[in-house]
Amino acid sequence: MSIEKVETLVVGGGQAGLAMSEHLGNCGVPHLVLERQRIAERWRSERWDSLVANGPAWHDRFPGMEFTDIDPDAFAPKESVADYFVGYAEMIDAPIRCGVEVKEVRRNVGRPGFRVETSSGVIEANSVVAATGPFQCPVIPDMVPEDAGITQIHSSAYRNPDQLPGGAVLVVGAGSSGAQIADELLRAGKRVYLSVGPHDRPPRSYRGRDFVWWLGVLGKWDAAALEPGMEHVTIAVSGAQGGHTVDFRRLAMQGMTLVGRTESFKDGVMHFATDLADNLAQGDANTLSVLDEADAYIARNGLDLPDEPEARMFEPDPQCVTSPVLELNPAEAGITSIVWATGFTVDYSWLQVDAFDEAGKPKHQRGISAEPGVYFLGLPWQSRRASSFIWGVWHDARFLADHISTHRKYLAYYNSAQRESGKA
Repeated sequence: MSIEKVETLVVGGGQAGLAMSEHLGNCGVPHLVLERQRIAERWRSERWDSLVANGPAWHDRFPGMEFTDIDPDAFAPKESVADYFVGYAEMIDAPIRCGVEVKEVRRNVGRPGFRVETSSGVIEANSVVAATGPFQCPVIPDMVPEDAGITQIHSSAYRNPDQLPGGAVLVVGAGSSGAQIADELLRAGKRVYLSVGPHDRPPRSYRGRDFVWWLGVLGKWDAAALEPGMEHVTIAVSGAQGGHTVDFRRLAMQGMTLVGRTESFKDGVMHFATDLADNLAQGDANTLSVLDEADAYIARNGLDLPDEPEARMFEPDPQCVTSPVLELNPAEAGITSIVWATGFTVDYSWLQVDAFDEAGKPKHQRGISAEPGVYFLGLPWQSRRASSFIWGVWHDARFLADHISTHRKYLAYYNSAQRESGKA
């Protein structure tokens, strides 16, 4: 059987893979994109039914194409986001093959390039871009045993309230996914407990501008590195119901019970940390810091934007905050299900190269890995805060494509010099 040869192989056909394909094409680099399912599959089959983009349509897109039939200030439904990427792939004529899984990548011995085992055969590539993104393997803490009589699912498997059995629900994790799912369950009439850990809580909008605009003009999207200790802090923001600021105290006033960070499950009892009030206060501080910087920017530039003093007003702490629940017996509370909104980890087991540290995390500089010829795209904070977002990954892809193109020219010079010397 003949072995297919490609210049650059891109693994993953989501937003990262398509951005990479566009820039490689613009640089004249022959390439192939492999996607094991459909383009942007995770938007379709690994998110809940009512999910919308967390940023407005004017912002959460690639520069080369706008959303159609969606108001620029509205939040695109998940199916529209997936359709957008399918349309984008068609627009740029991306060389993409769907339904092909990459099983293993290994460096060739004694010659350049990599041998790639796929579900449809072997491919050899001079360079490989891992564009599979950060949301690969759902993380469910090994805490509540399967025989506890509680239905447990990860947020990636949650679809809608009807999916869960009757009874109360504990949602663990108060980032964007956890906050939105808990809100939806509450609106559906469920009794909801929400475990709230450390988080940032930016305003959905302020003084007539969405928070993504504020992050842009304030230079927040371009922040080059995480602050120490902030690696696991989630962001509570929502585009649901037309977009609104996540307000945990208001959710409590509507009947939701807030608890602190989930710590353990022992002898049929859930145990929660005593950090709930501190976590809410830190979220408030994050909100106020954005407002302060926005006000200073408006004053400095003389912008005519309406005052919004109510943005600095917070609801009083509800009883579940002033007298926090530290222990909870799910059976006595009527909790029949847990939704773990506890994030994801990556899986690069298919990438058998020397590009990872002792913890299995990619070793790279702006996506250029420690293994020559291997690249990563779509990682959180790959080059800056925006890296794992739709428009941010597009800019990171341009940087990598330029690097791949430049390296390709060096190799072309080497091959030319070898031929001229008669050694080729």
